[in-house]
Amino acid sequence: MSGLIGKKLGMTSIFGTDGKQIACTVIEVGPCVVTQVKTNDKDGYAAVQIAYGEAKEKNTPAALKGITTKANTTPKSKMVEFQGYEQTLSVGQILTVDIFAEGEYVDVVGTSKGKGFQGVVKRHGFSGVGMQTHGQHNRLRAPGSLGASSDPSRVFKGMRMAGRMGGARVKKTNLEVLKVHKDQNLMVVKGSVPGHKGSIVLIEK
Repeated sequence: MSGLIGKKLGMTSIFGTDGKQIACTVIEVGPCVVTQVKTNDKDGYAAVQIAYGEAKEKNTPAALKGITTKANTTPKSKMVEFQGYEQTLSVGQILTVDIFAEGEYVDVVGTSKGKGFQGVVKRHGFSGVGMQTHGQHNRLRAPGSLGASSDPSRVFKGMRMAGRMGGARVKKTNLEVLKVHKDQNLMVVKGSVPGHKGSIVLIEK
């Protein structure tokens, strides 16, 4: 599956042809540079490694410096391999938002916002124990019974309980590309995209 690396800039809204307001996300896509081309003969699989974002040279490991030097580019902050590019690519080639077209559908992969340690109401949508009658003054957001008694005398694994929420890798599939601004390397997709403003996302075709 081919794709590019981008940065989430934030959300906005546009009006469709029917006059309805559509919530959408603006993504800065590329420009990305091809840093390596993996082949079946040499590497055992076929893939294209592309890089995005500028990084300080003093913070870049020597191995990554060698890769970017061969590609005749500056050190990059993010490198990702993609499989399934139809066209033949060469090391040092620049890829831009041109590979996407308005009206097609893409998948966007990102890291969701970290929300810290949360209770069951926020994390799993529990409604709480109930009303404040019969002395239940502090049970409104409690999980309630866990179902374990003297048998099996333990809490089963996988129970929906309080814990760390967010900060996970999330893929949103089948997002429609509403606008492509080639001169600014911007793409507008319908709906929301995982991650905070300025976070790195992968856009897959």
